[in-house]
Amino acid sequence: MSNSSGIGVLYGLGVGPGDPELITVKAFRVLKESPVIAYPKKRSGSKSYALQIVETYINPAEKEMLGLIFPMTKDQASLERQWLKTVEAVWGQLVQGRDVAFVTEGDPMLFSTFIHMMRLMREQHPEVKIKTVPGISSINGAASRLNLPLADGDEQIAIVPATDDRDAMRKALLEHDCVIFLKVAKVLDEMIDLLGELNLLRHAAVLSKVTSDEEVVWTQVEELRGADPGYLTLMIVRK
Repeated sequence: MSNSSGIGVLYGLGVGPGDPELITVKAFRVLKESPVIAYPKKRSGSKSYALQIVETYINPAEKEMLGLIFPMTKDQASLERQWLKTVEAVWGQLVQGRDVAFVTEGDPMLFSTFIHMMRLMREQHPEVKIKTVPGISSINGAASRLNLPLADGDEQIAIVPATDDRDAMRKALLEHDCVIFLKVAKVLDEMIDLLGELNLLRHAAVLSKVTSDEEVVWTQVEELRGADPGYLTLMIVRK
């Protein structure tokens, strides 16, 4: 599958929100055919979520498993340095003519680690051919899990990374029929206050690791005050 230059193809592979059955036939094929599987590796040694999803389908003994550490620092210089190291590790495989499938939960083009990888790879090694395989996002997974239509007819929907900017969060809620707040765990109390103020508490649900074996769903969001349901948590508010 490598291109005519003898350099491997870099695939951004969306592997869905958590349930291994929610990966596409195409993602499954690319996983099988790629000699190198790249995945985000946690310093803590706990397994990456994306890797957990695809382990059903690959035999690590038959693949080169390339665990990539992604910097969590705010220090710009250190960030650049670590990111370039990560890109070079992937390039080291591609230059040998080996395809690399970079697995990411959800969809590679929606708030994913792969976006930055793709941008840097284009800057550093523009000759690399990059292909992405779309995946089902946690947003679709959550709607399906709740049997909740996200938008119908002329309704408007917003996808918003949750922050402590109360005015921005309020504006999103007031201006759309449905809002999905991503990575909501760190500002849950503020969001619960805001929903109470706008009389929207009964219109909200919070879901963590949706569709996976570790999924938790809260339809009484007030119960979450003071809790930390974890990084992979979103909130849907449907008016």
